[in-house]
Amino acid sequence: MLVRHRLAALLLASVLLTAGCSDPAPAASPTAPAKTAAPTETASDEAVFREAEAAYRAYVDALNAVDLADPATFEPVFALTTGELRSSEEASLMSYHLQNARRTGKAEVIDVIPDQTDNVVATVFVCMDLSGVLVTAADGSSMVDATRSDRQQFSVRLARAEADDQLKVAAMAAYSHGPAC
Repeated sequence: MLVRHRLAALLLASVLLTAGCSDPAPAASPTAPAKTAAPTETASDEAVFREAEAAYRAYVDALNAVDLADPATFEPVFALTTGELRSSEEASLMSYHLQNARRTGKAEVIDVIPDQTDNVVATVFVCMDLSGVLVTAADGSSMVDATRSDRQQFSVRLARAEADDQLKVAAMAAYSHGPAC
């Protein structure tokens, strides 16, 4: 089961292409969902959450701009990720490229809800609309899991990179608890 959820997160993270999970079952998330942003957030927390949302939206925009036939278009995605997620992005995107896969449509961020922050790491809940995203193999067959839900929810951890002091997407996991999508 954990392998399926890891695969689902990798597939989403590798272009928000197939998001191989259908209705997500409980999975280990980067952090246990706490409460959503409370009115008692400090101004600093609010600024970090705004930065986290902007960073995540930039990541989705970069994924939406990927042309699987042109590896040069992968670079903006790599620039917005860090750690193991970056490594898995590199492997997944290159795998799609070598398989001559093709993506049409775009993923859409529906909502980003603050979870936790310590100014170095921020966790947010994300609701995505993947209904317009289709990935096809070289033979034209769909690579999208037939049971994929159009709406997916993820817990996303962003970490501040030492090199440029910017929040970058570090981990993602599907979840079935926390704010509803």
